[in-house]
Amino acid sequence: MLKLSGCHLQQIISHAHQCYPEECCGLLIGHLKKTEKLVREVFHTPNSWGEDFAGRIFSQDGSKRDRFAIAPAQLLHAQKTARTQNLSIVGVYHSHPNTTAIPSEFDRAIAWPEYSYLIISLQQSKATALCWQINEQQQFQPEEIIKLP
Repeated sequence: MLKLSGCHLQQIISHAHQCYPEECCGLLIGHLKKTEKLVREVFHTPNSWGEDFAGRIFSQDGSKRDRFAIAPAQLLHAQKTARTQNLSIVGVYHSHPNTTAIPSEFDRAIAWPEYSYLIISLQQSKATALCWQINEQQQFQPEEIIKLP
């Protein structure tokens, strides 16, 4: 289960609107407990899809409108920032402009089992958030979102 404040969720939705029609992306920083992840900070990152490193790691099919990538330097910076606060990266968020908040095949291919994957669907200016976690069979399973005050 992923727990986050309404303020954190609004920050992510605002980021999705700012990046529209491209996908936004970022990291969820917080505490990992046995069955829950508690978000303490939302860490916006640029969508680096299409930059040189993405082409070496993944096929260049798609664009920022249907792909996202977080640059290794951004990931390292977020990890260092989290550690200074005794926190960890607990998840990844990104948006799906003009489509559902269901993970794509690309999302599945890049997912790590320890993270939550929060996807924001933006369709006709309406935002919908769904959360997912990948299991041992590399299949996404829905993860409950608890919105804290």
